Amino acid sequence: MKLPLLTALLMSTLSTQAQPMADKPHRYDPPWNEPPTGGVSFTVPGVDNVPDLYGDIVNPQLVVFMGGNQFMVLDELLTAFKKQYPAYTRIFVETLPPGILAKQMNSGSIVIGNMRIDHQPDVYLGGKKRVEENRDKLNGIVTYARNKLAIMVRKGNPKQVKTLNDLGRADLRVSMPNPAWEGIGGRIEEAYVKAGGDALKSAIMQQKVSDKTTFLTQIHHRQTPMRVLYDQSDAGPVWYTEAFYQQMLKNPVDLVPIPDNHNVVAEYMGGVVKTAPHAQAGADFVNFLMSPTGQAIYKKYGFMPPKL
Repeated sequence: MKLPLLTALLMSTLSTQAQPMADKPHRYDPPWNEPPTGGVSFTVPGVDNVPDLYGDIVNPQLVVFMGGNQFMVLDELLTAFKKQYPAYTRIFVETLPPGILAKQMNSGSIVIGNMRIDHQPDVYLGGKKRVEENRDKLNGIVTYARNKLAIMVRKGNPKQVKTLNDLGRADLRVSMPNPAWEGIGGRIEEAYVKAGGDALKSAIMQQKVSDKTTFLTQIHHRQTPMRVLYDQSDAGPVWYTEAFYQQMLKNPVDLVPIPDNHNVVAEYMGGVVKTAPHAQAGADFVNFLMSPTGQAIYKKYGFMPPKL
């Protein structure tokens, strides 16, 4: 091989290795949690990646169905729970949208790709409306956290989004949770009416859906951040904690606050399922959520405490 050609190949290789993170096509893909240790690591970005199924799926001692927008607390929450309750070493958590979790609880299983999961939950956690709809399936309900809305935009806010009313602009690509299964969707619609009346709600949820400048998500707590990060959407109304967490990860997003008079506050509720296979483990977990340690972890990730 001639020296100039060898030099060119070497320079090409070094250039490829030195490519900045910004040139990598899956650089912001989940899982954003810390993967479990042990076993062969085979997460393939964009191909094999199941971030909303967490922990030990085989013979779990505790199964938790948790509304997906709380996924960011899991690393610290489960570590602290296991420390306080060392008997529980195998825990399986699903952080799918609460409406999907409710359907899974009712049907007995869920199918994702080629996999069917028929675990029954010991604990069901979600927003107030969804949990109260399933009250008859739970042995009591506790309120353990609260949240509010914010708008997630790309770093520097290039479209200069200031308020919810801006989301009605024809030039703005919006990522919006589908109210059909995302509890946050209905709460955001309430905020639209507060900010701009039915006209704003109609513009975002009908006109812009029709012309495809509003994208309705299937799994909002993953899709909206990814769409904003990959410049597929300009802005997305999210729970405050979701934008806060992306900033904790140092991903290039900004958080646009929504004033209280246009905002809504969500209550996170849940309880032990009456048919829980591991009822004592479920009770221990719910008690842990209400403990000072559990509450401190939720606060660290931007959640507000329950109203006393």
